Amino acid sequence: MSGPIILVDRDIPAGQRLLLSEGGIDAAHWPALAGRNVPALRAGDVLTRDGEPFARVESASWWPGNPSRRVWVLETLAGLRPGETAFGRERRGRALAWITLSDKGAAGLRADASGPLIEELVRAALPLGLARGFVLPDDERALRALIEDLALVQGFDLILTTGGTGVAPRDVTPEATLAVIEKRLPGFERAMTAASLVKTPFGAVSRAVAGTLGQSLVVNLPGSPKAVRECLEPLLPALGHTLDKLQGDPAECGAPA
Repeated sequence: MSGPIILVDRDIPAGQRLLLSEGGIDAAHWPALAGRNVPALRAGDVLTRDGEPFARVESASWWPGNPSRRVWVLETLAGLRPGETAFGRERRGRALAWITLSDKGAAGLRADASGPLIEELVRAALPLGLARGFVLPDDERALRALIEDLALVQGFDLILTTGGTGVAPRDVTPEATLAVIEKRLPGFERAMTAASLVKTPFGAVSRAVAGTLGQSLVVNLPGSPKAVRECLEPLLPALGHTLDKLQGDPAECGAPA
């Protein structure tokens, strides 16, 4: 048996979350799978067996204390039986991470409406295979670290933030984003500003940043649900094309499909 292989030592039902690592791991609280020849899986990848999906990658990380060992959290989509399972992987839809920046939200003092709205709007425009949400306080270093992890370790396609784009003392989202992105997308930023100014002159105050990190697209959005909708809607038609080009699509822009 060649190619990537998962070694299963027990019956595992569908809907089970478990850990996978090359060579196996000692996990006290999670069922663990060992693997051989496991490629660098990305969050949102679907693992297939004979062309049928049996697991989805929920997240990727490094095993604590061993930075050379990759570990992935899987959700089983079909039951697994003991033995060896050779697998392929597919990308069935994009992986979206939304991050809400809110001191009150992180403290549990405010319900988050903007993050779920981002998922709703993106899901209506793009096929999504995975969506995950995070709520952070307005902390520049924490946001910087999370964006880098989501883009460079976990491999999310889209990383959209909401909140912290103004000029208040705790508004640090643009600074965190500028510190990590590799290519800035001023066209995205201008489109958001133009959409905001149609509604309110206060749209000129936003410092929202958009850019790329690795193969991920990172976009800052305002904090209120109303402003999220106004700023995200003009970007939605360009998201898929931007990701295609960022991730190596060789077709010329505007070429027939």
